Amino acid sequence: MAGARMRRVNEAVREVLSSQLAQGLKDPRIGFVTVTGVDTSPDLRFARVYVSVLGDEDERHAALDGLTSSRGFLQSQIAHELRMKRTPALSFLYDETVERADRMSRLIDEVAPRDEDEGA
Repeated sequence: MAGARMRRVNEAVREVLSSQLAQGLKDPRIGFVTVTGVDTSPDLRFARVYVSVLGDEDERHAALDGLTSSRGFLQSQIAHELRMKRTPALSFLYDETVERADRMSRLIDEVAPRDEDEGA
């Protein structure tokens, strides 16, 4: 049962953060950022927020710095919108899943030819 509760908490925190990012923060370093997941500790003290950033490595680092500096505001928005025992301290991490999936796809394409190539 705790697993289902934690999934609901993680999803609720993700939704609040996503809506705040969609409305836009004042920090110009935060560009096109998508919250891909949230992992909250069972005691609700900490939450790792996984984000995907559109842009190069410099833009990624700038966006993570901007999110880190906006952490207090985002935590206050979570406290305001969600009724939780504690408001978790946020830490932002870059989610490399998209890059890994793209790399794996390219490697597979190199090794195995596509069906449409074989049919021609």
